[in-house]
Amino acid sequence: YVRFHLISPLIQRSAENIVLFDTFVNILSHNLGEPAYEADVAQLEYKLVAGEHGLVIRVKGFNHKLPLLFQLIIDYLSDFSFTPAVFEMITEQLKKTYFNILIKPETLAKDVRLLILEHGRWSMIDRYQTLMNGLSIESLSSFVNAFKSQLFVEGLVQGNFTS
Repeated sequence: YVRFHLISPLIQRSAENIVLFDTFVNILSHNLGEPAYEADVAQLEYKLVAGEHGLVIRVKGFNHKLPLLFQLIIDYLSDFSFTPAVFEMITEQLKKTYFNILIKPETLAKDVRLLILEHGRWSMIDRYQTLMNGLSIESLSSFVNAFKSQLFVEGLVQGNFTS
């Protein structure tokens, strides 16, 4: 079991940065779908999660091939690229996801409660409005470059691994 948290202070600076980060993680997951399929068949699991403060990469499975899967994820992260069609598809999916969160009273109430309790939190309404106002491909590219340049990493490796 390997878990790394790529933390960046850049994410919480604005609602736009949070939306750009969500877009980035979703595109990265989409890009990894085909190359990581063989790992899935070999009973290796991975998950990319857009956390509040950064990207969480979780990988688990048999230890002898786990580093290869982790390296694949890191390679796709470092050489991040996307097409305009994928960008449009992911932003449309995010619009639906954000809207579905907003129409559920219990999740909206939780969001408002956390907005009151946490300093520097951006509401789901702010995120949705930012996404509806439109994102540019250039803003995503510059955000990803800034994100990669301002990273702190925390990691946990558990299981049959040597130091």
